[in-house]
Amino acid sequence: MAGNLLTVTVIVRDAHLHYPMYFFIANLSLLDFCYISVTVPKSIVNSLMNCKFISLKECVAQIFLFLLFGFTEFIFLVVMSYDRYVAICHPLHYQLIITPRLCTQISGGSWATGLVYSAIHTGTIFYLPFTKSNAIHQFFCDIPQILSISSQSVQFSETVTLAVSTCIALLCFVILFASYVNIFSTVLQMKSVEARNKALSTCSPQLATLILFLISGFFACLGPISNMSSIQNLLTAIFYSMVSPLVNPIIFSLRNREIKNALSRMFKGS
Repeated sequence: MAGNLLTVTVIVRDAHLHYPMYFFIANLSLLDFCYISVTVPKSIVNSLMNCKFISLKECVAQIFLFLLFGFTEFIFLVVMSYDRYVAICHPLHYQLIITPRLCTQISGGSWATGLVYSAIHTGTIFYLPFTKSNAIHQFFCDIPQILSISSQSVQFSETVTLAVSTCIALLCFVILFASYVNIFSTVLQMKSVEARNKALSTCSPQLATLILFLISGFFACLGPISNMSSIQNLLTAIFYSMVSPLVNPIIFSLRNREIKNALSRMFKGS
């Protein structure tokens, strides 16, 4: 949480970073900060107070926010791939295409899309009362665990919703794949080693973040769902709910010279 908040702060404060790429990185860090804030504080409080209870309203809010920040982050990763595609493949047209107005519109559209997606999923999951036990074997309201105690109607509706979501995700994957194929094709054609390294250094953090996010998503979708508490369930949930927000600030801080210089200027007070 501290790493993501620090990344947002340094980008907002430092005028040298007021460019589209850093605008998207700031949004991504804000999403990671919010994403991990949904589950970790509540689980820490419950652990310290030896409490294993969460109200239905809190559970609904937790799932809604978890989906909102997770899906919005995925949309931003798609947007960032397009941003790097324009910057590397069409550098002379970059400022004409990626304008501040477009960045604001894309940002608002991404958050709005995540809001709608989250509302649909949350409404589908909770529109009928639970028919089984109200106990789940997880440290937060994990969607697979919630579905395991839901009625058959809810499970069927959520399956249909997930099928539609998969189609949307496949469209995003096509955009991602096309962007990075064009990026690496352009980079490989560069004759200058310095230009090639510079191009790779600007897109490699986003690519690393994307790969980590997708791996986390696969863990979330394909992880074990058990009616019994197990270390495997716990580790799977920890991976897809905490690892990505933890690693992303490290990726951007260690791989981005401008952010490291801005951090240095901020701590020196200049």
